[in-house]
Amino acid sequence: MKRKIYQDLLKWKARGGTSALLIEGARRVGKSFIAEEFAKAEYKSYLFIDFSKAPRAVKRLFEDNLETLDLLFLKLSEHYQVKLYPRDTLFVFDEVQSFPRAREAIKHLVADGRYDFLETGSLVSIHENVKAIVIPSEEEHLKMYPMDFEEFLWATGNEMTMETIRRHFVSREPMGELLHRQAMDLFRQYMIVGGMPQAVQTFVKTNDFQEVDHAKRQILQIYRADIEKHAGRYALKTKLIFDEIPSQLSRHEKKFHLSAVEKNARMRTYEDAFMWLREAMVTNLCYRSTEPSLGLNLNAEYSTLKCYMADTGLLISLAFSASALQAEQIHRRLLFDALEINQGMLVENIVAQMLVASGHELFFFSSSSATDTRERMEIDFLLPTTDITRRHNIRPIEVKSSKKYAYASLEKFTAKYHDFLDDAYVIHTKDLKVDGKKVFLPIYMTPCL
Repeated sequence: MKRKIYQDLLKWKARGGTSALLIEGARRVGKSFIAEEFAKAEYKSYLFIDFSKAPRAVKRLFEDNLETLDLLFLKLSEHYQVKLYPRDTLFVFDEVQSFPRAREAIKHLVADGRYDFLETGSLVSIHENVKAIVIPSEEEHLKMYPMDFEEFLWATGNEMTMETIRRHFVSREPMGELLHRQAMDLFRQYMIVGGMPQAVQTFVKTNDFQEVDHAKRQILQIYRADIEKHAGRYALKTKLIFDEIPSQLSRHEKKFHLSAVEKNARMRTYEDAFMWLREAMVTNLCYRSTEPSLGLNLNAEYSTLKCYMADTGLLISLAFSASALQAEQIHRRLLFDALEINQGMLVENIVAQMLVASGHELFFFSSSSATDTRERMEIDFLLPTTDITRRHNIRPIEVKSSKKYAYASLEKFTAKYHDFLDDAYVIHTKDLKVDGKKVFLPIYMTPCL
């Protein structure tokens, strides 16, 4: 399971032990796997401590021996039977949220300078996992997301397709009927399976969507258990939001309507539940921006949002029946683009997933008017350009899942805000086409943005 984050780990190692590195991510996203693979390949020895099951005696070492680090390292070396080499041993603190005291100790361990320290964790920012400790300033953070389309292709043994896709994106040339159809077939597989390594590995081994669905439902069970265990007084509201995501995304207007979970509900009473799901990296939140200018954050209206699942494969299993036979049929019909449902929720969700994995924050635009149709518009996503100028810094993006569609909102939006805008993109299931300042982009090219 080759992951791009490995290159970030190499860059961190090259900086020479000036800080620890914390890999954050949702449960089952592959943090522990990549940490151990990195430790095996890049160090003479490594000491791996899983704090979710480490014995009390090991945890006590971090409480009793921080003033005598020689003794701490000696005891850990003896307990785990690992020989330590100065500047060539990596300590991996796995599931560090289970023992925050070890995370607090990073300050002293990094200052000692003998070894490197890599942490992995889920829910690391949740209040109960940081209360009563001082977060070390010597700690860098790196977010890990579900496998992206290219990583999925690598897992299936395909090293070439994404390179071809990038070439055509850069040249703005269509893929052509054959290559486009092949790329769309592969992308539908990715959308159905998703990017959770357990599901991808199951797909590669079995090519059985029923087995893949079973793997995804196991992960969803873990997420529900985490909500009940860790969301505290927000647990009920968090669970209501989590279960409501497919229904909200199936609407034509995908803004989250709290009235669906509780009559007369207000965002201020549900805000902490949304934040919990975001901090757990289970969802991707997209906020309304009131103006398409460079300061999207400054113009954000945080009470109006869209809530996407962080993994589209999980969304499919969350949305449909748990019946094994039905799951198999649904996955097969999705693969052949023959499922008669509103696929807009899946297509928009996976675009959001790919944008987040590429490092983008999510914003959308909407406006309404009871009297002026020119003011009624909604743009699915707004992205800043990489090169900032005095004008034309925002790229509006519309996502279309059907073969026939209109883009009236995009036309009205570009007419009204043309001074703010760079090229506009329509992400669709057809081949690439350029029409003036509008680029019609096949969905599998989204990561190229």
